[in-house]
Amino acid sequence: MLLRKLLLVTTLLSAGFAHADIRVGIDLSTTGPAAAIGIPSRNTVQMWPPTLGGQRAQYVILDDGSDPASAVRNVRKFISEEKVDVIVGPNITPTAIAALDAIAEGETPMVALAASAAIIEPATDARRRWAFKMPQNDSLMATILTEHMANQGVKTVGFIGFNDAYGESWWREFSKMADVRRLRVVANERFGRTDTSVTGQVLKLISANPDAILVAGSGTPAVLPQKTLGERGYKGKIYQTHGIATWDFLRVGGKDVEGTLFPTGPVVVARQLPDIHPAKKVALEFVTRYEAKYGADTVTQFAGDAWGAWQLLDDASRRALQSGARPGTPAFRHALRDAIETTQQLTVPNGVLNLGAKDHQGFDQRARVMGIVRNGKFAYAGDK
Repeated sequence: MLLRKLLLVTTLLSAGFAHADIRVGIDLSTTGPAAAIGIPSRNTVQMWPPTLGGQRAQYVILDDGSDPASAVRNVRKFISEEKVDVIVGPNITPTAIAALDAIAEGETPMVALAASAAIIEPATDARRRWAFKMPQNDSLMATILTEHMANQGVKTVGFIGFNDAYGESWWREFSKMADVRRLRVVANERFGRTDTSVTGQVLKLISANPDAILVAGSGTPAVLPQKTLGERGYKGKIYQTHGIATWDFLRVGGKDVEGTLFPTGPVVVARQLPDIHPAKKVALEFVTRYEAKYGADTVTQFAGDAWGAWQLLDDASRRALQSGARPGTPAFRHALRDAIETTQQLTVPNGVLNLGAKDHQGFDQRARVMGIVRNGKFAYAGDK
């Protein structure tokens, strides 16, 4: 009788483990300077299906207030208290980089929603072994951006970027590609995400008389340099990065950002893409669902990235579960990390993912197009 009871308890425990939920911790900047990025990401998370890989999932969302220290606290809470199997976010570069030590110590995979390649490179680094990200690497975007500049006859360029890891990453990648395209950088300035004036930097940029200026910022803070350039009479072309593709950038920028040129993911201009674009079908499906819930012209680069994160985890979770590892265990976290790293030919709203041991992002040239702000909206500008 005792043996039968022990067997029954063992069976019930095994069944419980077999049906354990996959727990996902989601850290986003839904307040603070990066709220324009974090809110569309949260909107998308609220659309996620209730399963991953066919297994029931639980999603725990925390706001980091755009602050690296808060992001680290959230990540440590996810790991130590919430016992999550994977983390999605943070969604700006400084907070994502700050979280690297915590995820490595907790051996918990992280799919960041921030852009800089410094989050994942080198992938062989012990901390970055657990780090992946959805947005395109700056190098991929700098390639198409500098190609567009060269094709438009730009010879000299001024640069102004965030005075943090995002700006530094963009400066590193842009300056390399500018050299390849024989573009001469005549000014290099920085500004803070919370600055209220960039007049000094803008006057230096204008005095260098560049044909074009690149603003390496994201969200609404990227408006300030461009607005100031207009007020000071700059007439050259103004480029921004893929970090601007938020509704709030258009709302805050208004007429001051009309004509802005920027590299972007396919989802931002999905309806205008050529039908042959490999991501158009998936991107349009997401745009249709998102706009049905949140309104016309509300899709952003970051909303698309957040949906791609669910697709990535859904695909990887299915393969991780096949290993026999149970959610809530170190074995499952390891299996899920390995499954994410071996993702192949997965089409998401912003491109086609092919990850590997040396590439924890996975996009190629199919993940970027040129956009332009036209009549207060993001529009497809073609790739030339």
